[in-house]
Amino acid sequence: SVFQTSTGSSLDSFLFAAAKALRVLLYCFFSSPLQLHGKMKGGQRVTALAMLVAVGVVVGTADAAAVKKPNFVFMLMDDMGWGDLGVFGHPAKETPNIDKMAVEGMTLPDFYSANPLCSPSRAAMLSGRLPIRNGFYTTNDHARNAYTPQDIVGGIPDDEVLFPELLQKAGYKNKIIGKWHLGQQEQYLPHKHGFDEWFGAPNCHFGPFNDKRKPNIPVYRDDHMIGRLYEEYQINQTTGESNLTKLYTQEATVFIHTQASAGNPFLLYWAVDATHTPLYASKDFLGTSERGLYGDAVRELDYGVGEILAALKAAGVDDNTLVMFSSDNGGAMYAKQNGGSNGPFLCGKETTYEGGMREPTIAYWPGRIEPGTVSHQLGNLMDWFTTSLDLAGVATPSDRIIDGISLAPALFNNTPVDRPIFYYRGNEMMAVRVGWYKAHYWTWSNFIVDLDKGIDYCPGEDVKNVTTHDQVNNTLAPILIHLGRDPGEKYPIKSHSPEYKSAMAAIQPVVDDHKKKLVPGAPQLNKCDPAVQNWAPPGCKEINKCLPVPEHDVTDCTWGH
Repeated sequence: SVFQTSTGSSLDSFLFAAAKALRVLLYCFFSSPLQLHGKMKGGQRVTALAMLVAVGVVVGTADAAAVKKPNFVFMLMDDMGWGDLGVFGHPAKETPNIDKMAVEGMTLPDFYSANPLCSPSRAAMLSGRLPIRNGFYTTNDHARNAYTPQDIVGGIPDDEVLFPELLQKAGYKNKIIGKWHLGQQEQYLPHKHGFDEWFGAPNCHFGPFNDKRKPNIPVYRDDHMIGRLYEEYQINQTTGESNLTKLYTQEATVFIHTQASAGNPFLLYWAVDATHTPLYASKDFLGTSERGLYGDAVRELDYGVGEILAALKAAGVDDNTLVMFSSDNGGAMYAKQNGGSNGPFLCGKETTYEGGMREPTIAYWPGRIEPGTVSHQLGNLMDWFTTSLDLAGVATPSDRIIDGISLAPALFNNTPVDRPIFYYRGNEMMAVRVGWYKAHYWTWSNFIVDLDKGIDYCPGEDVKNVTTHDQVNNTLAPILIHLGRDPGEKYPIKSHSPEYKSAMAAIQPVVDDHKKKLVPGAPQLNKCDPAVQNWAPPGCKEINKCLPVPEHDVTDCTWGH
């Protein structure tokens, strides 16, 4: 029984079990009341003891290896599209380091976010649970995306268990670099939810503000602010120049070397945001891309990826570190030339079409992941939760539904695990994917009134009965797409065809089971209040950056998404 291992059957789990078994055998040999070795003849005792010692040398080494927990580096881009990387077909070919990571690792072209907008996607990734379960949604209006602007009252609930919290209890040192976006009030910040270190901001880098109606967003070092964006940490919106990505890269490499030197297992969550408007890049990268400022930002992020991978190798921990690269949602098509490319997929950020939730994803682990492989595992950012716990030998919480799965079979054996993908927009399940088939239970791009203002989530893409400008309920006859033959979702399968009936016969029970078991969390993104903005964050007194806090005025948040 000591050889039974957890789901994933990792090598480390087996080695640990083997070492445990050896200790049991040694105890029985030398300490058993039966004194079995005393009944052996001299030669037999010597031979048996020699065998145990020999096995002990091997398994003792295995035991030491088993204790060496793997490190995790999770790189989450912001609004980067599936088609922005050279390895995924972008003609500019301006991402050599990320492309090399793919060549030496695994690409996962069927990988998704849990929501087409930043905050819910990040909350799902860290909790392993859909936003409808962890509370990162709104009920102020039907099927509306919501996020965490700095006047949001809610944030990540204390009763949600984030995987950094569980890794921290298992001895990991954890750092987040970049955008948090799960609530800016002190009780919601990273150091309250499993991170030992933080360098970055609690909200999007919008601004500049006048510090009267809205304060500029603070920059934190661990649990206290050290300045504000557009003040101590500049983003020049005229030129696009900012050193933030350079700082984020330096922070990452220093953290890797520090933890590797100390022998600590670590989690690095690199949540950079240069590809989210307003775009920015440092002086060395400005004007270097044929794609304009967006491309400059991508090129600098690519450079940062190269520096982080080089730091892992230089620190001697690259062969014990799982690196995952992905994005929080699809490219922002409404940003036009300032947004990313979603390749062959329909629409973009804010929508539950493929362009809104299919993410450019790469896995890298020298010696563990076979180079140059492609996995069509249906993956989701929520899987980072379950995968990291599985590989670290930490139990997954059993008191709640976890939507993420362990990617270990796919990463190490290229063995896909069957699972559905649910596409949520706000409080509504809009679509589901089972195998190659995707069924749209609701369709909606954005309202005509927004389109008339120039806000277009699907520019140049008008698919009849699919990219609808009204919220259309198709529940009685979902629109069915075969994503293998039709990745652009342009040719729905006719509802009277045998293929449609066969596919829906498999999909509908999955949806019924999901909704039967669904217990929505308390919505966190309903209330807004100007008094909870970043007026006086922790540490503001020490650097003379506190601002007067206005009176409370709690109202329902208004979402235009």
